[in-house]
Amino acid sequence: MNLLQNDWLTWLLLPLSGNAHHELSFWASWHGRIMVLCWGVLLPLGVLIARFFKVMPSQNWPTVLDNKAWWTAHLHGQGAAIVLAAVGVALIWNTAGGATPLARWHGYTGWAVTALGIAQALAGFARGSKGGPQDARVRGDHYDMTPRRNTFEKTHKSLGYAALLLALVTVFMGLVVADAPRWMLLAISLWWLSLIAAFAWLQKQGRCIDTYQAIWGPDTSHPGNRIAPIGWGIRRYTAASFAKQFKKTKETT
Repeated sequence: MNLLQNDWLTWLLLPLSGNAHHELSFWASWHGRIMVLCWGVLLPLGVLIARFFKVMPSQNWPTVLDNKAWWTAHLHGQGAAIVLAAVGVALIWNTAGGATPLARWHGYTGWAVTALGIAQALAGFARGSKGGPQDARVRGDHYDMTPRRNTFEKTHKSLGYAALLLALVTVFMGLVVADAPRWMLLAISLWWLSLIAAFAWLQKQGRCIDTYQAIWGPDTSHPGNRIAPIGWGIRRYTAASFAKQFKKTKETT
């Protein structure tokens, strides 16, 4: 048994290529660690939180509205990812270009993910005013779902999912380019599979609740509730259907 365990440990510690010796520069190794953290951990967590936790499981919706926990986590998490990505880029800024076609493609997709991240951050400043009954102004781009807000939501959601998919490809290409240890590929694969499983489970539960309803509730007197939600798989509820849905969910979990 000990011999078998040692064989497995040796196999896991070897680089993906199987070479016995593997060296990576300090800059390249830290570039990889930082980029895995920001694009492989913070980015997908930020997407999950924004999609499924606009109404918290313990929240008494629609009596309690506009819980900003998801917004704070999403903003800080994605902001940290952008800052870390800048550090990761700086670490390899002056290094030579990729020696192999895969390394060059890793560079192209890495720059594309970084550009999408910056675009997302800048788009946040163009989302317009909030407004609503809690706001003294009442009118607002979000409350009224103006063309400006519609454009922001379509763009922000589309670019966010594009960045997520491209980040996944980039991270795995980076592992191959760096000839990373096999355990690292296994760990990151299990992490992403866990994220996909969590996504599917939360989606099935009906946790992808419309942002507008999460903030202002289901009353159709609010203008945004009289138009279709923006995005795929988004649920809207009445107070009764929400209570029924999540009572049923608790009974089956």
